[in-house]
Amino acid sequence: MLLEQAVQTEIHSAKGRADVVVEADDYIYIFEFKRDGSAEEALAQIEEKGYAGPYKADRRKIYQIGVNFNSEERTIDGWEYR
Repeated sequence: MLLEQAVQTEIHSAKGRADVVVEADDYIYIFEFKRDGSAEEALAQIEEKGYAGPYKADRRKIYQIGVNFNSEERTIDGWEYR
C-alpha cells in the first residue's frame, strides 16, 4: 500500500485489462491511458470492457478516468472522468 492506497496495474477482466486501479478508503479510481488518442476514447474503453464491473458491489465511490498522452509534445493533452 502507498499512503493507505492499493495501486495495481494491468488488472484483468473478462474483456481486457485496466491500466491502473487505485483503491483508497472511500474511492476506487480506474485509469485508462491512451497515447495520441483521446481521453474520451479511454473512457469509452473502460465502459466497453467493463473494467468497473468487479467493483460495482463495493461501497466506495468509483471514478473512471481517461487520460491521453501527446507523444509529440510529451505532455498530457487531455483527461476526463465520470
